[in-house]
Amino acid sequence: MLRIAQNKGEVPFYNLDCVEGARKHLKDGSVDLIVTDPPYGIGGGGLHKHYHRNEEFVVDGYIEVPEEEYGEFTLNWIREAERVLRPGGSLYIVSGYTHLLHILSALRETGLEEINHLIWKYSFGVYTKKKYVSSHYHILYYAKPGGERTFNTNCRFGATERNGGNGSLNYLDREDVWAIPREYKPGQKKNKNELPKELLKKIVQYSSDPGDLVCDFFLGGFSTAKVAIGLDRKACGFEKSREAFNHHLQETLKTKPGSLLAELRQPTQGSLSNQGERWTENQKADLVKRFDELRGERLNKKESISVLSKEMGRGYFSLLNALREAGR
Repeated sequence: MLRIAQNKGEVPFYNLDCVEGARKHLKDGSVDLIVTDPPYGIGGGGLHKHYHRNEEFVVDGYIEVPEEEYGEFTLNWIREAERVLRPGGSLYIVSGYTHLLHILSALRETGLEEINHLIWKYSFGVYTKKKYVSSHYHILYYAKPGGERTFNTNCRFGATERNGGNGSLNYLDREDVWAIPREYKPGQKKNKNELPKELLKKIVQYSSDPGDLVCDFFLGGFSTAKVAIGLDRKACGFEKSREAFNHHLQETLKTKPGSLLAELRQPTQGSLSNQGERWTENQKADLVKRFDELRGERLNKKESISVLSKEMGRGYFSLLNALREAGR
């Protein structure tokens, strides 16, 4: 076990199995966010086929879970994750399809609530000849009931920001399919399966606040920990492989708290004054009248709603739904 200083006080990383380590060292309800990428149960020796890399630069010590043990293994660690999450805390699990059923079954054995089933789409999937190319992973987003869940809706894009086609940047960023490239590190030491920094930044930004405790039950290359510290969160976690733990810990020790904050995109926090407010009958009548006026000025429906959003302080879909109800 080793402790390193982060923000206020000391937070531990442990060279232990995550179930054993959590039971010994994490209190009930002590963690704000868990982001983790458990072993895929497909045989560590074959992972290079999925990552297109030279195994010469991969850190030794990857520990796989036998197929016949995967169900029990998954249920045990997910129950510990549920215990250590605070009420309202969030859990993100990255999974391939091979043992997705075991993970979903284990989650259903807990009291955790499903928030989203996300898809991470990456480039350069595993090449195949007689079936479709596999180029995605699943990200299961769950939360512990009983408290306020952190979700920073406008942390990356403001509610009123638009792209060149007048689409909502905030809406597009929060769709449940994420196209994020893998990271390639030619000639550099790496772990068997490292998640890209951009994917981890997105999760940590949306589902935690500065000073929160972010935990990774399978530290691997310590990618989650390094991103969490870089975004001014605290980090802790477990890694069973001594080789991986000792190697990647050294990189983590070099991470300065808050060092990634300067590279974050700053959203334009334009506000919609009536966002979320219920419509009155008078407001609905005014909406229809103004919409008809704009259409009479030869604006198309999308352009008209864009004007109405600014004038009425409401979001695109709120306006669209109200117009549909009015038969427009």
